[in-house]
Amino acid sequence: MLEFINVSKVVSGQTHIHPTNLVLERGTLNVLLGPTLSGKTSLLRLMAGLDKPTSGSVRFNGENVTGLPVQRRNVAMVYQQFINYPSMTVYENIASPLRVAGESADVIDREVKKVADLMRLSPLLDRLPLSLSGGQQQRTALARAIVKKASLVLLDEPLANLDYKLREEMREELPKIFAASGSIFVYATTEPSEALLLGGNTATLHQGRVSQFGKTVSVYRNPRDLITARTFSDPPINTHTAVKEGKNFVLLEKEAGGKGKATKITLPVPAHLATVADGPVTLGVQPHHLSLEEPYAKAPSLKVKTQVSEIAGSESFVHVLFGDKRWVILEHGVRNIDPDLDIDVYLDTRHLMAFGSDGMTLAGTAG
Repeated sequence: MLEFINVSKVVSGQTHIHPTNLVLERGTLNVLLGPTLSGKTSLLRLMAGLDKPTSGSVRFNGENVTGLPVQRRNVAMVYQQFINYPSMTVYENIASPLRVAGESADVIDREVKKVADLMRLSPLLDRLPLSLSGGQQQRTALARAIVKKASLVLLDEPLANLDYKLREEMREELPKIFAASGSIFVYATTEPSEALLLGGNTATLHQGRVSQFGKTVSVYRNPRDLITARTFSDPPINTHTAVKEGKNFVLLEKEAGGKGKATKITLPVPAHLATVADGPVTLGVQPHHLSLEEPYAKAPSLKVKTQVSEIAGSESFVHVLFGDKRWVILEHGVRNIDPDLDIDVYLDTRHLMAFGSDGMTLAGTAG
């Protein structure tokens, strides 16, 4: 078990990690999710022992390892920018931690070939890293970390340099590897979709703070605050201020540029938000809970103006203006819609979120 107890990190007067309490259990996969500069790599370095916290303590299996250097910890780490031994073959790169551990030749050969097959490296074992593609070199670094069977494996955006097909395959395979190893795995990513595919637990980070930690699906479905909801939304979550008045949310839709008279719009309050007190709120809806077609009978519609459509393979991102707010709709399939059209979009209120003036989530879950 890895424990962070009020751990912080300050560099040249700038706080990189605010006081953090975190417990990672043995045999778990833990995702650090957040945008660039949110603190993911800083946390990984503190976990590894590459950096020493400014305050607080780090404990591993009950032992205080706060000042213990990385060389004396059973840790493996893989960065987005892969690191291999250039003078060693792929086979020897993967075998290196096993040789250091004093394993027999038979064990080394078996384990290297096993992980090489898993990482699609079997035909490349006699090659030197510099003769490989970037993706092949990254897979070699991953294989070396996995074969080491470290107690703590830290992965800093390790699949970013792989091609799409292999990245998808590895996202499916890695959780199986993690589950069988008994190690603590910590996986940093900027992509909410990757966190959902990997499963396990997720800690959402924002400006050096862990905003929420728990089962990945639970954090996604039940964010404790607007910061977490935004961190776990790509494209960004759509928001709008409103006032709850009894059984309705009332929105004032302003024209783009703030000109003209605001239009009053009412939305029915869904059952999971019925206990929210009357007064100002911020409503949030994920892009895939807006639709160009009615998702269910009598779903409320909103008038929007189209801006641009982005087609990304089997999905389309339709950018619109809802009054003076820029919103994004995520639709399956190809949706090439002309700009400057006034259209109706449908809101699935069953997944509507509501946040208070302090940014905290109000009432029940969004489902």
